[in-house]
Amino acid sequence: MQNLKDFSAIIFDLDGLVLDTEGSYFAAWKMAAAQMGFELEDAFLYRLSGLHYQAVKQAIATHCGEGFDVDEFIHRSGVCWHECVQVKGIEIKPGVYMLLDWIKRNGIPFCLATNSHSDNARQCLELARLQGVFDIIIGREQVKQGKPEPDIFKYAADRLNIPVRKCLVLEDSLTGIKAAKSAGAISVFIPSYQPANIEAVNLSDYTLDSLAQLVELLG
Repeated sequence: MQNLKDFSAIIFDLDGLVLDTEGSYFAAWKMAAAQMGFELEDAFLYRLSGLHYQAVKQAIATHCGEGFDVDEFIHRSGVCWHECVQVKGIEIKPGVYMLLDWIKRNGIPFCLATNSHSDNARQCLELARLQGVFDIIIGREQVKQGKPEPDIFKYAADRLNIPVRKCLVLEDSLTGIKAAKSAGAISVFIPSYQPANIEAVNLSDYTLDSLAQLVELLG
């Protein structure tokens, strides 16, 4: 296990870690599927946590089976999601401001690395009123392979000009933890749902309850 404090930069995931977007995605997907006569169970949706867009689309198409129109689903779910967030906004996860303040006080380089498209990430940050917080935003489209492959975190480390083994990667999903471990980074699993994924718990260097707990441990 790597030392929690032996890092020179921090790499944030977005969905489920900085922003509570996954709940709005799941709600939109369920609503769109229901409009089309299909059902998406919560247990199935939780397994999609952290996957990139194409993988999610394929998984839902396979799950729903014959007669499922993927293009219609994409359109409907997009409409449902925008309606939802325009009314409710997007909540910021607990401890985000605390950690950002700690990073600022200690002069630690940081960035955002997400399986979402970078334009979508910026839109979500703006809806949550966090625009401009992350100078470096790395999206799925900027690398050859998304998480669980290590490309995103290796590229993020390059952008930060810090060796990836000296990067503290914060993730909320098994997909992200697999990518962090494969990249050779220090991995911290902060599950967005309980019970926590046991495989992610066992694979990560550290499992914490929240970003606020991380700040307490960093001192």
